[in-house]
Amino acid sequence: MAFLVFKYLTTAFIIVLVSEVAKRTDRLGALLASLPLVSIMVMIWLFVEKQGTEKIANHAFYTFWFVIPTLPMFLVMPWMLNRGHGFWLSLGVNCGMTIILFFCFAMLVKTFGIRLLP
Repeated sequence: MAFLVFKYLTTAFIIVLVSEVAKRTDRLGALLASLPLVSIMVMIWLFVEKQGTEKIANHAFYTFWFVIPTLPMFLVMPWMLNRGHGFWLSLGVNCGMTIILFFCFAMLVKTFGIRLLP
């Protein structure tokens, strides 16, 4: 139980740290946010919890493929905000777009033998 609390606190600390840095400097905040910190932490937690290298390798493999359909959001979101669309509308549209892109991308890579969805 203590390890679970440690995981929560460490993960929360990193998220708060990145958001606080982003308040002060856009570029450094974006750099920190773009790092695969969550994936690295997950791989560390899996390793520490003795989940095996196959589980860690699978996590890294699937994370790579799931990142690709999220990339358009980082272009469409600023485009919408800079044109006066509200934050919540822009966020909602981008979340919806990303979900649609996930499914389309999963269907596309399935033709190459990569199964992203169960």
